Amino acid sequence: PQLRANENFMGLQRSLTEIEEAVQGARRYYNAVVRDYNTKLTVIPDRFVAQLGGFTPREFFQLGAPEEGQAPKVSFS
Repeated sequence: PQLRANENFMGLQRSLTEIEEAVQGARRYYNAVVRDYNTKLTVIPDRFVAQLGGFTPREFFQLGAPEEGQAPKVSFS
């Protein structure tokens, strides 16, 4: 039973790591797309098309409070 529980815990730990990496990658991708989009809004002739279409700059994804960036505490006891 102890060995099986350890294997399950290791699997859970791997899954959590994979999820954290996926979220971090998605955040980096989103911010890169926002950067490119905002740059396009300032370059001629895209700037004129953006003004006609009502396109506005977007904000980067940022965590508000420092504790939002912390992973939740998980207790297995």
